Amino acid sequence: MTPYALPLAASGLKIDWTRMPTYNTIMSVAAGAGLLLVVALGHKLLGERRDITPDGWALAFGALGFTLVTTGLHMTLTWPLAGQGFPFDNVIFGEPALAFGVFLLAASLYLWKRGADLLAQDPVDRTVRVALPISVYVFGMGLACFGIAAAGWKYTLFAAPPEEPISGEFADWPWLEASFMSGLYVLVGIGAVLFPFALRRPRTWTSKVVGVVWALAGIAFLLFGGLNYFTHIGLIVNTM
Repeated sequence: MTPYALPLAASGLKIDWTRMPTYNTIMSVAAGAGLLLVVALGHKLLGERRDITPDGWALAFGALGFTLVTTGLHMTLTWPLAGQGFPFDNVIFGEPALAFGVFLLAASLYLWKRGADLLAQDPVDRTVRVALPISVYVFGMGLACFGIAAAGWKYTLFAAPPEEPISGEFADWPWLEASFMSGLYVLVGIGAVLFPFALRRPRTWTSKVVGVVWALAGIAFLLFGGLNYFTHIGLIVNTM
């Protein structure tokens, strides 16, 4: 997941990194971990397993939410990638990260303050009643993910420049990384759009679909974000 969203020339690429603060590496890792933990907690609740320690989940969601809110808020409000001619990346990465971070922080606060109450009653019914209002926002961000995916395919976004290790090997096929990243946004979008319906009927196929697509996207974002720590460092070294 390159900080760029268009193929760049292979020769003589130089980047002023003081004007291009890039942190979609940690964004990707945090988003992937967050998706996996949301799926894991949902699985525990639906399975009526009571081996849930609310404080632990609150800490995990809080740490991930803080990471995504701080990086996403900075990218959304300051447009740090706009200085080098890629302002659309602030929308693609910054705003979804900010929204997901807010969701995780809200869940963290609730589990910290009311986690014991959640487990004392029917946890599924309680979760449904608590999460239904915020599901409207989740649904809207699902539509946003579809829009990002469509833009990625139409304008061949996400392609890495040749100077980036590994990903840059596919610079001559920009549609490849564009399809991969757009596909991930589609997976997240499917889960988000189905989320309100899964809450209303939590023990039906909709919950299973949400769990599967978010788990697949979470694994991909987590692994791809980890890989990008190498590829982005290499890009910085090759373009200083």
